[in-house]
Amino acid sequence: MLKRILTSAAVLALFALPLAAQAAAPKPPAGDEMTITGQVIDVNCNTAMGVSGPSHKACAEACANKGVALAILASDGTIYMPVSSKPGDPQNPRLLPFTEGKVKVTGTHRLNHGLHTIEIKTIEAAT
Repeated sequence: MLKRILTSAAVLALFALPLAAQAAAPKPPAGDEMTITGQVIDVNCNTAMGVSGPSHKACAEACANKGVALAILASDGTIYMPVSSKPGDPQNPRLLPFTEGKVKVTGTHRLNHGLHTIEIKTIEAAT
C-alpha cells in the first residue's frame, strides 16, 4: 500500500514539473515599433573578417543557406538580429532575397542583454 502511494506521488510530481516550468518562464521584454534602414549582412563574415558589400553577396548567400545568421546593419552601426515570437521560425529566408543589399524594415525592436533584435513585420528594398 505504501509503495503504491509513493509511486503515485512520484508520477504526479513528474507531471507537475512541466506545468511549474511554464509558470516560471519569463515573459519576453516589451518592444517598441520602429523602422530601420540598413544593409543585410552575413553576421559571421562581417564581424569576424570585416567582409561585406556587393562583392560578398554570393558568399553571404551560400553561408545563409547553410545556417549562418543574416542580420541588418543599420546606418548608425547597430546590428539588429531578426527574431520571431513563433518557436522554430527561421528568419534567414525572409532576408535572403536582400543579402548584402539595403532594406527598410518595420517591426518590433527589443534590447535584451545588450542584443538588439527586430521582429520583422514588413521588409522591402531601400534606395
